[in-house]
Amino acid sequence: KVEVVVGGKTISVETGKVAKQADGSVIMRYGDTVVLVTVVAGKENKPELGFLPLTIEYQERMAAVGRIPGNYFRREIGRPSDQEVLTCRIIDRPLRPLFADGYYSETQVIATVLSADQQNDPDILALNGASCALSLSDVPFEGPIAGARVGYVDGDYVLNPTKDELETSRMDVIVACTGKAVTMVEGKVDSMSEDEVLDAIFFVFEQVQPLIDMQIDLQGSNGKEKRVVEPVAVDEELLAKVQEISAEGMAKVVSTADKMERGRVYDELKKTVITDLDPEGENAKEISNLLSSCKKKTMRAKIVDEEVRLDGRAFDQVRPISSEVSYLPQTHGSALFTRGETQAMVTATLGSQRDAQRVETLQGEDNRRFMVHYNFPPYCVGEARFLRGPSRRDVGHGTLALRGLSAVLPSEEEFPYTIRVVSEIMESNGSSSMATVCGGSMAMMDAGVPLKAPVSGIAMGLIKEGDKVVILSDILGDEDHLGDMDFKVVGTEDGITSLQMDIKIDGVDRDIMGRALAQAKEGRMHILGEMAKGIESSRTEVAEHAPKYFSYKINTDKIRDIIGPGGKIIKEMSAYYDATIEVDDSGLVKMFTKDGSKADALLKKIKEMTATAEVGK
Repeated sequence: KVEVVVGGKTISVETGKVAKQADGSVIMRYGDTVVLVTVVAGKENKPELGFLPLTIEYQERMAAVGRIPGNYFRREIGRPSDQEVLTCRIIDRPLRPLFADGYYSETQVIATVLSADQQNDPDILALNGASCALSLSDVPFEGPIAGARVGYVDGDYVLNPTKDELETSRMDVIVACTGKAVTMVEGKVDSMSEDEVLDAIFFVFEQVQPLIDMQIDLQGSNGKEKRVVEPVAVDEELLAKVQEISAEGMAKVVSTADKMERGRVYDELKKTVITDLDPEGENAKEISNLLSSCKKKTMRAKIVDEEVRLDGRAFDQVRPISSEVSYLPQTHGSALFTRGETQAMVTATLGSQRDAQRVETLQGEDNRRFMVHYNFPPYCVGEARFLRGPSRRDVGHGTLALRGLSAVLPSEEEFPYTIRVVSEIMESNGSSSMATVCGGSMAMMDAGVPLKAPVSGIAMGLIKEGDKVVILSDILGDEDHLGDMDFKVVGTEDGITSLQMDIKIDGVDRDIMGRALAQAKEGRMHILGEMAKGIESSRTEVAEHAPKYFSYKINTDKIRDIIGPGGKIIKEMSAYYDATIEVDDSGLVKMFTKDGSKADALLKKIKEMTATAEVGK
């Protein structure tokens, strides 16, 4: 057992006592929050897969807070919650690039919350525990990493803020890094400047270095000997032939601006190369992999050396944008947002407080009045496949948009509606989550939600070859795939509201990140200008088809007159007036009705039922 002080608080790591049959296991403690993290890897390496079959699971147990699950079965069942999915992604993203080249064994990391003290979030323990467990195991993991949450309270940065501190914090950002550089950023911000966000990120980088040192020492004293894996050998002779035969055709591929046409040209080239070099098809997969690496190398060289992007844009240029609101006649608010070959159809729906999403978490039950749901149907990329529920990616993209838009929502007192934004991706060639942000902002303004300011988002990319660094604005799908960074930035004219960064290389320094944020700001301002051509500000009234809200304050001793025995009266009135009626403990009666003609009659009825008897009346 070892302890390390991080941000003035003690984190302890215990190994060798629990889950000893796993390849690596640790118990992480922070306050009274306890998380078990285990690692198990298959013994057989499978290079034929061509990818690392890594699975990250994060599980919250209700026993950790002394509660029994509220579902019928009274146990944790079914698919993971959104919070569990998001934590899985936060753990996965900084870890995945750090496995040894040539390692393809099935690997599973499981983090289980065993105790939670309501103040210290277990997700940070799970992230650091995953790195610890991998470092102690025989898995060829080239870490360690460390991560922490950063808040901004009363003008100061706070490392791993408590739940109470987060309630007044202007930011809630998770940062992961190696001993050398930042590798992952994820979180929400309350319209803060680029410099303030940069300071926060590198505040975490400096503060978590003791966690890195602790893991290195622990691995040296308790770690297993790492498996030896050899990188997949490249047939240099075959590679030379592939390069020679494909050179002319590959130049055409990387000069084709249209995504679908570029894919078609590449598929034809692949058929030609395989037919020429392997008529029998015995090495078709190897040739295909070599051709793919040639494509990546050629595309990167075109951008870095020739300073020309795949679609001919300048490095800081945003694709053409068009937008339209009120596209769908019966929705409360809608927007069709198109940026290049990426398009999102976004709707905003208003409901009563009864429509809020009820979520059971370790902190208790939560009613969420704002939801963003992101859907990525197969037709948006020209594919046909089974339709299933939302993927982890869908949940992650929806949450990124939700965080970015939450900062500009009106208060519940000002606008007591529940708001649901749904983004259907119509076509995709990169940055579909950012199209969701832009379309979501416009759809809510179309529905009459009084946003504090319009919000836009942009995805930035990075290509680094030696000392040459190229930062790309509004990246395409291929630029995301071949690049070294995906950095999504969301915000208003006044500042950043959410961000997400993933790095595929060793990391980026403050200078590169600062340049990316500055270039992203220019792009966001341009996009806001284009969005204003569709709609500049929120409509002054809610949409025609949205429920109309009105309220009336009654004496608390009259509440029972409205509700009636067993809720009989309020149910009858709701049915008769086609309305949703809610009464809180203070005597405030909230009414939502779609039929405006019945609103006056309902209000009159409420007044009559709760009137106080007066002499002469």
